[in-house]
Amino acid sequence: MLRAVFLDRDGVINDLIFNVKTLAFESPHFLKDLKIIPKALDGIKTLQKEGFEIFVVSNQPSYAKGKASLEDIKKIADDLKSKMEEEGVHVRKFYYCYHHPEGVVPDYTKVCDCRKPKPGFLLEAAGEFNIDLKKSWMIGDQDSDVQCGQSVGCKTILIENKDSVDKRGKSKPTFTAADLFEATQKLKGDLPQ
Repeated sequence: MLRAVFLDRDGVINDLIFNVKTLAFESPHFLKDLKIIPKALDGIKTLQKEGFEIFVVSNQPSYAKGKASLEDIKKIADDLKSKMEEEGVHVRKFYYCYHHPEGVVPDYTKVCDCRKPKPGFLLEAAGEFNIDLKKSWMIGDQDSDVQCGQSVGCKTILIENKDSVDKRGKSKPTFTAADLFEATQKLKGDLPQ
């Protein structure tokens, strides 16, 4: 069985963007707002060298909430994937949940198994790619990321991104880190030599 690292996206790989309408930091809604966090991709390369399969698992409810078009959200996802590939970062699969229980778009307004903290996508990846979840990690900047990973036995790292501070404080991760690069160094240090 393989080991994996499951990465949240916004606030971990790319910057959160301040939304003047909601007065909150959120996922980017337009391609021009996609900015990769410095050294994030270097961190992912470290994980690849250690033999981890890399997955991105992200809640993307902006379309369900009427804040962005599905087309724009998918353009951002495609552009991020291209930028990562150009830098030699190979993500085995991207998992995006577009649902939200309090949405305004009927087809996307529901309680689902893929929205973190539920572990639907981690279980799907484990089945499809023969992943040992007990030897895997979940890295994110919110309590929901930590809870998602812990619910299936993964170790967890909580990124202390200043822009998502209001979405954490109730979980107990394996480690905390300032950013993804630091998280990957802590993860690497925890591996058996």
